[in-house]
Amino acid sequence: MTRLAANLTMLFTDLAFLDRFAAAAAAGFKAVECVSPYEHPADVVAERLRAAELEVALFNMPPGDWAAGDRGYAANPARINEFRESIATALTYARATGCRTLHLMAGKIPAEADRAAWTATLIANIRLAADAVAGDGITIVLEPINTRVDIPGYFYDHTAAVMDIIHEADRDNVKLLFDIYHMQIMEGDLARTIERLLPRIGHIQLADNPGRHEPGSGEINFGWLLPHIDGLGYQGWIGCEYAPATTTNAGLGWAGKYLI
Repeated sequence: MTRLAANLTMLFTDLAFLDRFAAAAAAGFKAVECVSPYEHPADVVAERLRAAELEVALFNMPPGDWAAGDRGYAANPARINEFRESIATALTYARATGCRTLHLMAGKIPAEADRAAWTATLIANIRLAADAVAGDGITIVLEPINTRVDIPGYFYDHTAAVMDIIHEADRDNVKLLFDIYHMQIMEGDLARTIERLLPRIGHIQLADNPGRHEPGSGEINFGWLLPHIDGLGYQGWIGCEYAPATTTNAGLGWAGKYLI
């Protein structure tokens, strides 16, 4: 059964962040995800989850100063100490909220950087994080993000590159975050790629393309793809990480049969 999680960073944005939990529940969602819960105390976020009777499907490890352009920093050799400190922060929030999937963001790599050094730093940091959270049953996921439209310079933008990192990290609780929108832009061939990589997929996110709006607004045939993913045996959450074309509720018609 397709299980949808509302991405509270991108949905219900007419409301303050803490008020989006109740709005998601009222719309029929049973789970939520977000880029960053860290602007609010962990116990406050946990209380909003409990009050709305929601699960938390995923959030990112601290991604740095988002407004200043940070998109994570786990691969940056100059920020190793900062990353190590971020593990404890993420674990505190995961324990408070019951989150069992954390997205580790590699960051943007400057053109002049030593990619080999950044890769070695990333692998070491992935291992450190994976080992730190394994006792809590938490999975670390890595996401290839399109560099054509959304994040130019992001460390990896294809599934093959992420799978190489996962192989090198060699931790059972490190998996792939497959974002349908990003991979439609960079790779296409969504159905076969998901089928091939399914054993190592820890989370899926969606948005249509172009525009990154709700399913049905663009070129991706979600009416076929979502049942296909379900038929493959995927049992995790699918995060709705899209920007509504108008308002969140007005654009949820596509999801009605799943939000019951």
